[in-house]
Amino acid sequence: MPTKNYSPKFKFQVVMETIRGEKTVAQLSKSYHIHPASIHRWRNEFQEKGPEIFSQDTTIKEYEKRIEDLERLIGHKEVEIALLKNFLTGVSPRKKNST
Repeated sequence: MPTKNYSPKFKFQVVMETIRGEKTVAQLSKSYHIHPASIHRWRNEFQEKGPEIFSQDTTIKEYEKRIEDLERLIGHKEVEIALLKNFLTGVSPRKKNST
């Protein structure tokens, strides 16, 4: 039997229903035709990853740092490319400036 893929929005909805306590996991399982183990797994995953939702500031800072590092690396590579071009054409920066 193939496994169903449920959208994140649907999983969140089911998890929120378990948290609210409106229905038991068994009732939700029956009404949505989902195995109870899946609902428990979704709820556990939600509880484990919940703090990440509130830590987006650190995620943004990590991306900004990564972008800064990559920009620096690009700058180094541009310098290396310019030096290699000069080397291959046989023109040194000193000869270029004196002409």
